[in-house]
Amino acid sequence: MKSVRTLVTGASGYIGSRLVTALLEDGHQVVAASRNPSRLAEFGWYHDVSTVTLDAHDEISAQQAFTEAGPIDVVYYLVHGIGQPDFREADNRAAANVAAAVKAAGVRRIVYLGGFVPDDDSLSEHLTSRAEVAAALTIDDGPDVVWLGAAIVIGAGSTSFEMLRYVADRFLLLPMPEWSVNPIDPIAISDVLHYLVASADPEVPAGAYDIRGPETTTYGDLLRAYARIAGIWRAPVAVYGIDTGLVSKVTGLVLPVPGGLAADLVESLDFPMIASANGLSDFVADPPDGPVTVDDAIRRAVGTPPRRPVNELIDPHHLADTDPGWAGGDVLRLRQLASAVTPPLVHPVLGLIGFVPRPVAAAVRTGLDTFLGMVPKVIPA
Repeated sequence: MKSVRTLVTGASGYIGSRLVTALLEDGHQVVAASRNPSRLAEFGWYHDVSTVTLDAHDEISAQQAFTEAGPIDVVYYLVHGIGQPDFREADNRAAANVAAAVKAAGVRRIVYLGGFVPDDDSLSEHLTSRAEVAAALTIDDGPDVVWLGAAIVIGAGSTSFEMLRYVADRFLLLPMPEWSVNPIDPIAISDVLHYLVASADPEVPAGAYDIRGPETTTYGDLLRAYARIAGIWRAPVAVYGIDTGLVSKVTGLVLPVPGGLAADLVESLDFPMIASANGLSDFVADPPDGPVTVDDAIRRAVGTPPRRPVNELIDPHHLADTDPGWAGGDVLRLRQLASAVTPPLVHPVLGLIGFVPRPVAAAVRTGLDTFLGMVPKVIPA
């Protein structure tokens, strides 16, 4: 496919920042859009892209962004407000604003990454919102829309993977409620990027497509696989009467993940997350080395080296220096804190922190994070 000019909304996010890298590597011209474009300067690809201010929740901002961006062939829509109050209504309004602006700008295609929508009348707010956003992006005489649905994305820095990591790291006994056996089709971040880039090709017809890795598993089996690959002993314990609604309320208290974001994702586990038969295989070849297995994706995420700029990652499964500070595990957080208060001379021995039992590391990390959060910040005169 010839080079196209793409605009990436949500370019500062986990998937968006890696997608910009993948598009550049594929020869695309990229316009990175953000509500706060000054933050884009933190990303390693900053000098290789154009940037525009785009607040999808503001109709005028969306229109001005496309005026400033110039001709665009494909828009990647990665905006979501999951974890924020009333995100469902806000997400619908944002999608409608962008769809109208895209239509007026003469863009030919929107590629939207959402989630699976199981055939169920009582979906979570998160899953319902993903389907509503796809509908809001599809307007009369507007650009065609390719909607890719994905379940759990495996890669260091991905919220769903980090939640998995922290549960397995912090609990010697892994709670296995009834919904932990619901089937899931996870996908590696590298495969997500492959399908996103391919979806810019006009040979891919407009429509909804679910993308997945090569294996169907369960959330419980994902926890077991992580523990095995990370080399930690954990015992699964069946528990009953604990629904996702209750778990979602306490997740933010026991995991160092933003509470609202984690809660909305947990509630989605109430449903089987199986890809539909409507996949991309008829139009898009598999990734060059084949789809990444669950074990390989987890192994690559667990084995992440020190953070690097997102465009310099050896592997997109690794942590980037622009990924959330809470990501990467408790041991990594303790190393970061220790590095900040010790002279460079002792930094080589900080690797010994890795021998601290992970539940202990979690307790120490929680205590230090709480203490640091209470220390008043000094404002320079």
